[in-house]
Amino acid sequence: MASLTRAKVEVADNQIEAALKTLKKVMLKGGLFQEMKRRTYYEKPSVKRKRKQAQARKKRRRALKRSRGEDED
Repeated sequence: MASLTRAKVEVADNQIEAALKTLKKVMLKGGLFQEMKRRTYYEKPSVKRKRKQAQARKKRRRALKRSRGEDED
């Protein structure tokens, strides 16, 4: 679940486009878009469990790949 921190972006010299770009980066990094997409529809507990297990597998695979890459150097 995404953390409940507020995204704050300062607008300097009426540079709204740059501020929106920065806000989008902050929201992407915080996982807000994924959270909104996920909460659009009800997710059954079994589907939620499978999704979390798949995320955990992906995270373990990534960590293993990184550790193997560091060992070879």
